[in-house]
Amino acid sequence: MQTSNPLRPGNRHRRTLGAVAAAALLVVGVGGASAVADQGDRHRVIATPDAPAAIGPYSQGISAGSLTFVSGQLPLDPKTGSIPAGASIEDQTRLVLRNVEAVLRADGMSLSNVVSTTVYLADLDDFARFNTAYAEFFGSAAPPARATVEVARVPRDAKVEISAISVR
Repeated sequence: MQTSNPLRPGNRHRRTLGAVAAAALLVVGVGGASAVADQGDRHRVIATPDAPAAIGPYSQGISAGSLTFVSGQLPLDPKTGSIPAGASIEDQTRLVLRNVEAVLRADGMSLSNVVSTTVYLADLDDFARFNTAYAEFFGSAAPPARATVEVARVPRDAKVEISAISVR
């Protein structure tokens, strides 16, 4: 009796269908059933002068179906492109979150749409002070899921960088 091996060339169609089904389940679990039809190769770039311009080959944000992905934002003043001199971790956190908010606003969303953030801190000893400023923006009854990690260095020698995922 021969068993089915999903890696055999004759089973290529099954592997593709399995991958599509897994992706559909992931999307349905995250953004609701209507998000499945909107996914695929279609996405659009989010760009706004109200947040710092990208400092590399990436977009400020990408909208795909009901999801918007905000690239890691630094505490850069959008007008000057620099970190304000002497800015504390609290000041930098507030500026980063205002930049995240500006990218979301350019896509018709707000911080209330954020479901997940990833935070990169240059010094985990700043965690409590960072949390105080972060709570000013996400201190509601349902703050987003979050991962916070200490990194060896943040671009431009910032103290914090934050990326976000939001859902309509």
